[in-house]
Amino acid sequence: MSQNLDTARISIIIPTLNEAENIKSAIASTQPSTNIEIIVVDGGSTDGTVEIVQALGVKLILSPPGRAVQMNTGALAASGEILLFLHADTRLPGGFDVLIRTELAQPQVVAGAFTLRIDAPNWGLRLVEWGVKWRSLFWQMPYGDQAIFLTRSIFQQIGNFPQMPIMEDFELITRLKKLGNITLVKAVINTSPRRWLKKGIVKTTLINQIVIIAYLFGISPKRIHQWYRQKKPE
Repeated sequence: MSQNLDTARISIIIPTLNEAENIKSAIASTQPSTNIEIIVVDGGSTDGTVEIVQALGVKLILSPPGRAVQMNTGALAASGEILLFLHADTRLPGGFDVLIRTELAQPQVVAGAFTLRIDAPNWGLRLVEWGVKWRSLFWQMPYGDQAIFLTRSIFQQIGNFPQMPIMEDFELITRLKKLGNITLVKAVINTSPRRWLKKGIVKTTLINQIVIIAYLFGISPKRIHQWYRQKKPE
């Protein structure tokens, strides 16, 4: 996949839904950098997220809710040759722009992500990080909270994020693996521990594994999402 990406523009796409506590630091982590654009795609926030983004002068797009829908909407509006999908509760490492361009210029590399660091001093989270690291290295299966990046051409080639209510990142990576290698950048990306702390580390990890197994066994993403969010089936 080698190509001249030394000066390629990077479009950073951030889907949001009530992320007033996090969005400012996520955007701040994109600086300093060269030749980037930031696109926040909001899915109907009611907590002031939109106002914060507007005050920062960042490009804002309003979208129906749903991470896949929002990220595809942002990608459609992006002008960069490289797309970086960043969760609103995650902060990029310094020099991320150079690292991304360097990695994508390597032969056979079609996409990449960063090494996960969960921002809390808990030994259980260190075990989670260890598992994520080896899953990403040996199975080449990073998830969305690791800030997936790839070229616009590859993103279009695989058909964008699948329109699914859950597991959109898993399916995206599965498709990418058929085209080439997915690299893991050694630089650490910091993400909020809220998802693990809300339900507990062990319970959250177990739920995540059950979701993956259910998906691999052919249960529809809609049914998995209803169970994950503890909604009654329609």
